[in-house]
Amino acid sequence: MVRMVGRTRSRAVRGLLVVAGVAAVLVVVVRGTGRVTGAAVPTAVLAFAAGAVVAVGLQLLLPRVLPDPAARDGAARYAALAEAARRGQSGSLDQALPGLARVVAEGTGAVRAVVWLAVGHRLVAAAAYPPEPGTGPESVPDLAALLARPDTDSAVPVLDGTVLRAVLGIRKPSAVTAANRQLMQDVASGAALVLRVAALNAELAERVQRAAALAGELHASRHRLASARDSERRRLVAELRYATGERLEALRAEVGAATAALDDEEAGLAAAHAALGRARERLEELLDRFRAVARGVYPAVLRDQGPAAALDEVVADLPRPVRTSGGPAERLPWELESGIYYVAATAVRALADRPAGTAVLVRLEHSAGRIGLHIKDPVPLVPAERLTELLADDADRLAALGGGMDLEVPAAGGLVLRAWLPDRVEPVVVETAGTEVAVR
Repeated sequence: MVRMVGRTRSRAVRGLLVVAGVAAVLVVVVRGTGRVTGAAVPTAVLAFAAGAVVAVGLQLLLPRVLPDPAARDGAARYAALAEAARRGQSGSLDQALPGLARVVAEGTGAVRAVVWLAVGHRLVAAAAYPPEPGTGPESVPDLAALLARPDTDSAVPVLDGTVLRAVLGIRKPSAVTAANRQLMQDVASGAALVLRVAALNAELAERVQRAAALAGELHASRHRLASARDSERRRLVAELRYATGERLEALRAEVGAATAALDDEEAGLAAAHAALGRARERLEELLDRFRAVARGVYPAVLRDQGPAAALDEVVADLPRPVRTSGGPAERLPWELESGIYYVAATAVRALADRPAGTAVLVRLEHSAGRIGLHIKDPVPLVPAERLTELLADDADRLAALGGGMDLEVPAAGGLVLRAWLPDRVEPVVVETAGTEVAVR
């Protein structure tokens, strides 16, 4: 609309100048021709001839005095496109992108122009004119979010087939004209290759950075698994020492008594036989205890059915009631299932190894990317300090796998144990791809 009004005014001025010039010549001719030429040449003929000469002269001079707005706008547009092409041919993308933003801003009369690059599933501001120092890189989720921003009055996407590679956006106080949009479209088309290369380079840089982060996470996960194995070895040694130490000493004492009886003629065979009988009982107790330890160290139910079923098997033999609930919705890696199981098994064995009227409440959870254990004992039979000592190796195992444990003693009494682990031990690989847009 502004362009049409300018052209209309220019044409009106041109017409007025032509009419004024012809009128002035006619007045001069009518008044002075008769005095100069007398009656030899008719006055009307001279007047029309002079008017024609003035009209031709004005048509030749007016384009220099009042140039055509369409020609002026076309020249500015082509100048902007030429500048965009020159910027796009520069060797450095760091120089080309700010130059393109400046060309768009100056060509459209915008107060701000931004070049957005598609990186993964979001748009990142790569260059702006005029630049705003001290501000971090801006990003928006997609093209719709960019158009909804109050500082974006118009945006032109740069497509690679159906994949969005870049967007040219402007902020302009006055109305965005069709000529402004056409200029932005022409700049986007002319610099499409540069913008695609810039977008691909930015995406490649992000993937390289992500690969480096994944390598670090992989190294950390391997270190956590090695630490978990060391913690498990220590826990196994402690369990074996606790379970078999006293019984081995008793067995050794009975065998020694039998040996002494055989050497003592007065005691005779009867005493040796009695000592061997007691040694056999001690040996059977030791074997039973060792089998129980083996089931606890490597329970078949845990491998076959998961931590919830294995924990039910543990609490079934305890003298104190234990109520269990919940469980993972799906099977998880062995390191995680065994890690949360051993914490629960150690805690309930310590809390329910003697009869009591109240039950210990145990709940397993799996949500928000982690598995959790919640144990509540309203009347604990074991002090919190002792339970912390018993769970020291299990706490190290949880920490090695990226989890943790918290033991709380509420003011109202009782004891609450919380433990948690992430539901995966390997790094998470996030796939990034170009943003698809519909082309209509």
